[in-house]
Amino acid sequence: MDKIDSVKPFVDVGLGPLILDGGLATELESAGFKLQGDPLWSARLLHTNPQAVKDAHYRFLCAGADVITTATYQASIEGFVRHLDMTPEQANQLMVTGVTLAREAVKHFTTDHPPSDRREPLVAGSIGPYGAFLHNGSEYTGAYAQDMSTEELKAWHRPQVHCLATAGVNLIAMETIPSVKEAEALLELLREFPDSKAWLSFSCKDGQCISDGSRFSEAVQLASRSSQLVAVGVNCCPPALVQPLLDSAQSQRRAGLSWVIYPNSGEDWDTHSGWIEPESGVPSFAELSHQWMEQGAALIGGCCRISPAHIAELRTHIHGILQGCGASQQRC
Repeated sequence: MDKIDSVKPFVDVGLGPLILDGGLATELESAGFKLQGDPLWSARLLHTNPQAVKDAHYRFLCAGADVITTATYQASIEGFVRHLDMTPEQANQLMVTGVTLAREAVKHFTTDHPPSDRREPLVAGSIGPYGAFLHNGSEYTGAYAQDMSTEELKAWHRPQVHCLATAGVNLIAMETIPSVKEAEALLELLREFPDSKAWLSFSCKDGQCISDGSRFSEAVQLASRSSQLVAVGVNCCPPALVQPLLDSAQSQRRAGLSWVIYPNSGEDWDTHSGWIEPESGVPSFAELSHQWMEQGAALIGGCCRISPAHIAELRTHIHGILQGCGASQQRC
């Protein structure tokens, strides 16, 4: 399947937004794998238990995901060499394995469930920020970018992007990016792979700013200059931040560039006690999706703590909205 043609269904408003998967690591932890504290996080299972990764992808597809994201967020050639005692050639092959497993899951799903009203699922190749490799939480601050040049960031990301692009992903998911400088580096690097399309999503600190303190509107303005991006947005932030973030940058988003939205559950993370539900409770991100659709979101899913059950709820909710709009001959 051609990588550019494969994203055409994404722009078909009549089909509604593409539904992304949820937290792959969350699903793997639910299956009994201990990932917390591992510098490779879920990417280690590409080496130690690839079937578990494939099975997790399959469960998200069965729940209704139109797009599954490879288990490569915290993967890098340097990280595999360092933490798995591999050669660079072996590390490259392990990155490709992430794509192979996702494609095998799609093939398995479409064989078991021949397409009816479902679009053929897509595979997005995950590229996490340099801070994910550092394994110190800096993907939520972007502090490291102050000490790195754009060229240094490009050089570090290049092997991962090359592996995913040549392995034939439908889209490259540049996600949880905390700084404008790293976003600029990734967009410049993307031009080296002219046949690739991508989305770019940021980690954000509040309803106006991404993690390094830059305005989200500035980040969207930067993204709008790239003809290879199909969407820009946010991930791994509380759902309540999504609406004000999108509102703050609507005027900076070029025509044809959609929003990609996949927040976490809204729970807070404590390094000692784990995930904590806020006193006010956690909003249903499925219910909030109606507002995001009205704001122009064309890819909607979840991040940390979002399970296949949440994705199934999201799909049911979105399809209910679309059916209601069709019945009243209104456009959502």
